[in-house]
Amino acid sequence: MNKFIFVTGGVCSSLGKGVAASSLGALLEGRGFNVRMVKCDPYINVDAGTMSPYQHGEVYVTDDGGETDLDLGNYARFTSGPLSRANSITTGQVYETVIRKEREGRYLGRCVQVIPHITDEIKNRILAVSKEDADTDVVIVEIGGTVGDIESIPFLEAARQLIHELGRENVLSAHLTLIPEVGEGELKTKPTQHSVKAMQEQGIQPDVLICRAPVMLEEATRRKIALFTNVESEAVFTSYNVDTTIYEVPLVFFDQKLDQVVLKKLGVESRHANLKPWYSMMERFNSLSGKVRIGIVGKYMDLHDSYKSVFEALFHAGLENRVEVELVKIDSSRLEETEDADAVLGASAADGGVDGILVPGGFGQRGINGMVKASAWARKNKLPYFGICLGMQIMVIDWARNVLGWEDADSTEFNQDTKHPVVSLLEDQVDVKNYGGTMRLGKWISLAEPNSLFFAAYKEKTVSERHRHRYEFANTFRKEMTDAGLQLTGFTEDKSLVEAVEWSDHPWGLGVQFHPEFKSKPTAASPLFRDFIAAVKKTKGN
Repeated sequence: MNKFIFVTGGVCSSLGKGVAASSLGALLEGRGFNVRMVKCDPYINVDAGTMSPYQHGEVYVTDDGGETDLDLGNYARFTSGPLSRANSITTGQVYETVIRKEREGRYLGRCVQVIPHITDEIKNRILAVSKEDADTDVVIVEIGGTVGDIESIPFLEAARQLIHELGRENVLSAHLTLIPEVGEGELKTKPTQHSVKAMQEQGIQPDVLICRAPVMLEEATRRKIALFTNVESEAVFTSYNVDTTIYEVPLVFFDQKLDQVVLKKLGVESRHANLKPWYSMMERFNSLSGKVRIGIVGKYMDLHDSYKSVFEALFHAGLENRVEVELVKIDSSRLEETEDADAVLGASAADGGVDGILVPGGFGQRGINGMVKASAWARKNKLPYFGICLGMQIMVIDWARNVLGWEDADSTEFNQDTKHPVVSLLEDQVDVKNYGGTMRLGKWISLAEPNSLFFAAYKEKTVSERHRHRYEFANTFRKEMTDAGLQLTGFTEDKSLVEAVEWSDHPWGLGVQFHPEFKSKPTAASPLFRDFIAAVKKTKGN
């Protein structure tokens, strides 16, 4: 029988449930178990695809085109189990399915209620993940929100029912709480006591407590927490503030024997732990030498999570190149407002300028001309440039405007009336009103041209990466672009769509239509991010 672990949070949000759940998954994988991760999100949106990055951070895309919560990105970076749209469960999906079944008469005229119909649908979706792969050993389910939130109640009730139906030897509750520091360093346990009480009122007795605290909890504090929460003191753990990287958290938990206690409670015989990849990663972190400053020129710079996977992939690439990567966040609107890009990006900038430029994905017209300025500046000043999705399209617009001299060149996303629509919808999509139906989502195969930066990074012709975009390089202008020197170095399998463009006579200028950041890991950086940082390091002379 599969084992299930429900990870919940209390006291307040943003304590790090996703990192805690992912770290536990990494530890169990290190002991040889096959782990699957699931995120339950209480919001009524069907998925995260239509959410503003300012509201909910980035949209993480799975191979099958699922547009999911960014916590799935944490799962992908910490664990190796496959992720699909099935691994993201939202209130919107659950209610949509139940209402559709009711309209189809599948409840045979019964009154449709939260219990059992909504909770049954939640349980079915969780159990379905455990059955996708016969080799699955453990399913870790993170329930979003905070205990006590009205939106989370159906998910907590579904967890309570599964504990009752499958038995406590097969289902474990891990609850993450806050131990705040008040006064002169005094740690207070009362919020944790109240949080566990709220869980008990939902019918769930936590088996394991993970206490978010500024420092490691002393034994006396752990015993006090155990006494007031009905949890054994050996099952009270500390998630303290690390001053290195979140990727050290699995090792922090390993030192406290979290994985051993969890397996003991689930009645599973422990296996030898192999955490060599994580120790090797930390060894690289501790041996970083020098620094490169990467200017991220984007639209959603006010919220760090808007480009979460991009920032993490840059960090991973820094680890692989053993160099510290400093993120310089530049709102592209700021570049639109100045005629002197060098004052923002170059050596004359107040902070000393950047060593490389990355333009990430995005939607909408705001800030686009600032991105074009950044592309042109990097191209002219021979500074490494990496364009992702929209960032590749920006390269194309820059080339059309500033090399070919087509001043009105643009994407039809931003200017429907341009005479040079160098980026546009495909012909069969122009009149489609359902924008979700026109997106190129999920895993696609790209073919890398020989003797290109694209091919050099992956060292193979066939590349599988994930997409999330609607507009494409306009094939009408292929000849003019290439005649002027722009290199087209990646295509779809049928050669109908351009997947990568590069600048000739440049240290490293590459744009790709896909999102390589989604597959980057701290133990294995994305090849393109790795080579981008390597080029920046070389150009700077580190």
